[in-house]
Amino acid sequence: MNKQIVLIHGGDMYRDPEAYLEYLKKYPLDFERHALRKAGYQENLAKHLGEGFQVIRPEMPNKRNARYVEWKIWFEKFFPFLEDGVILAGGSLGGIFLAKYLAENDFPKKIKALFLIAAPSADNPPKYKLLDFALPDSLDKIHSQAEKIFLYHSTDDEGVPIADLERYKHALPEATIRVFNDRGHFKYPDLPELVTDIKSL
Repeated sequence: MNKQIVLIHGGDMYRDPEAYLEYLKKYPLDFERHALRKAGYQENLAKHLGEGFQVIRPEMPNKRNARYVEWKIWFEKFFPFLEDGVILAGGSLGGIFLAKYLAENDFPKKIKALFLIAAPSADNPPKYKLLDFALPDSLDKIHSQAEKIFLYHSTDDEGVPIADLERYKHALPEATIRVFNDRGHFKYPDLPELVTDIKSL
């Protein structure tokens, strides 16, 4: 049976419709990424893992103007298709979504590993406020649900400061930490360390 990996992408959130419209007007378009659909590590993960793995990549609702409750409803629709030993991975907003979900809810399957990649943990004004994605006070429930936890972050992340890693490190002391100096917000086509860590499980 193939090992399942559920990979949750990132997104953005805004306090009101006006702030969202302002973001759309001012957004500096990355033509290769958005128009030519240049693949990042998430799109390429299945190829790099090869046979024996099933990468499940839900398209979460309204990722440009995300709401936690909408993501939670959609995420739970995938549960009947998952097996014990599933691997959960989230990049950026997808990372904090998984952290919040596992801190507040009982996941119905055994989790082999949890990967939080460039996951925010606190408001970062003026860039963003976490709004309804904000983490609860306690993250204790996370480590009781995931057999292994991996935290990935880069010191030069232009979107989520490296300081956000500290809360996860403190709350999840048993986690394996991967700190990079040159990966930014992990917008590269490959993330070989992730492939290696998944294959080692």
